[in-house]
Amino acid sequence: MYLRPRTLDEALGALATTGAQVLAGGTDVFPALGDRPQARPFLDISALPELRGIGMGPDHVRIGAATTWTEVARADLPRGFDALKAAAREVGSIQIQNRGTIAGNLCNASPAADGVPPLIALDAEVELASRAGIRRLPLAAFISGYRRTERREDEIVTAVLVPHAMTDARSVFLKLGARRYLVISIVMVAAMLRTDETGRIDAARVAVGSCSAVAQRLPALEAALIGKPAAAGIGTAVAAAHLAPLSPIDDVRATGAYRADAAETLVARALEACVRDAAKEAA
Repeated sequence: MYLRPRTLDEALGALATTGAQVLAGGTDVFPALGDRPQARPFLDISALPELRGIGMGPDHVRIGAATTWTEVARADLPRGFDALKAAAREVGSIQIQNRGTIAGNLCNASPAADGVPPLIALDAEVELASRAGIRRLPLAAFISGYRRTERREDEIVTAVLVPHAMTDARSVFLKLGARRYLVISIVMVAAMLRTDETGRIDAARVAVGSCSAVAQRLPALEAALIGKPAAAGIGTAVAAAHLAPLSPIDDVRATGAYRADAAETLVARALEACVRDAAKEAA
């Protein structure tokens, strides 16, 4: 059975009564299905206007759940979103970016999901709707483990909400893989630095993906960066101890030891890129 509702209320009603598989871009759902028959109906939410587009609100930027990665990459957004836009251009191929949605990337809950580190660095929240109402969860709490989320069976992710606090920060996304495109990452890093009027760092966010079951912030490093000048050499502030929240594993792409070493290097490079951007802007 294939259902394609035209309104969010219709979709929530169908989901509550059929227990359907939610489908948007389908770029994760269909490959995961393989040759197996689909046991549940498909609930295609791609036609719901409530789930599309990016809007600027008084407290946050709202990104509709069915907004594609191409739309994110092309959007006119503050520089704090530069890391997210860079990640959008790394999601699979151009064809995948044209179909794949921001909420689909989050609901898939892959440790290597490109969109997760920059959104965690932005303190993003996930908005979920059901017949019972609307609730919000921090993205860091929404993704609860490997391929697991806190979405209930009767809920649809309707939006990603990004507070304005860090949207004026400089942000960078770096990804290490076996090749430039169409690759699952070995390590990825999103870094954000905000400076005060003296050029010193007054807020920092650093998140690492593909090195844990869920992308992780590095709070000890973030705290260590506060008060430092946003200048070349900032990468030397990174120490192995700052990567303690990570738990890299051995797999076909890399060993855990290589991932740990690469993560430290990429974090340092991302921070250097943030301050290099600041220097260019000042010049």
